Amino acid sequence: MIVCTTINEARAQLAKRRLDAPEVAIGLVPTMGYLHEGHASLMRRAKEECGYTVLSVFVNPLQFGPNEDFDRYPRSAEQDIALAEACGIDLLFMPTVSEMYPVKPLTSVIIDSVTDRLCGASRPGHFDGVGIVVCKLFHIIEPHRAYFGMKDAQQIAVVKRMVDDLNMPVEIVPCDTVREDDGLAKSSRNVYLNEQERQQAVVLSKSLQAAEHWLREPGMTAERLAGMVRKTIEEAPLAVIDYVELLTYPDLSPVEAQALLPNYPDTLIIALAVKFGGTRLIDNRLFIPLGGVQYV
Repeated sequence: MIVCTTINEARAQLAKRRLDAPEVAIGLVPTMGYLHEGHASLMRRAKEECGYTVLSVFVNPLQFGPNEDFDRYPRSAEQDIALAEACGIDLLFMPTVSEMYPVKPLTSVIIDSVTDRLCGASRPGHFDGVGIVVCKLFHIIEPHRAYFGMKDAQQIAVVKRMVDDLNMPVEIVPCDTVREDDGLAKSSRNVYLNEQERQQAVVLSKSLQAAEHWLREPGMTAERLAGMVRKTIEEAPLAVIDYVELLTYPDLSPVEAQALLPNYPDTLIIALAVKFGGTRLIDNRLFIPLGGVQYV
């Protein structure tokens, strides 16, 4: 595995690869590091589908707000290198902040509409930071495919819209959320949870599992379903809800409050953001209609 810390090094290695094997697909897995099994699943998927794989590890300051956890975001370079190598990554790109942003960027990448709700509403400017760093990575690496986890379904919707709008020659590949044995979605931020918070955080996946059954009940409406999910989460004493929303996917449009869900024709997403202590966790569940009456 080749480890590059500068843009010029990464570009030189990729140019050599394209010259030696122009027919080989390049797969990119963009991450902020502190890698876990969720990231490993993305790397393995990229390895299966692409002849050459690139992992980027970069904690992007532009997607953190002024009162968020950029400085304390977990980092472990040695652990990341070891896992990347174990997964068969060909090139690991680990730039510094000064390498990615030698001067303050004057260019913005703003994706409207799909950023108006969920994390885009509660974390102003977050997706502007995501847009510029992902755009930079796509220009530096020039991948054929890029792999993202569905735990952050809004991020996938945002990046996909940017790629479509700008005719970027990269396929966005959504990958299933990887979970702990008790259902909690794997996240680098899980290390912040104390024992009690960790136990109660399981309520997120439990509420989504329950929603899957409630959704099929005759007469179930969007307003009632969101309320039932919210009430389930509130049974955990330490849970502080940021949002519980039912939207269409991937355009993330609101569903009318009294809309009947068992016959809803579009793909739906229930998305959650909940704080336990100082740790903000997100999770979601997609419901894809089959014949307008069943969901998977």
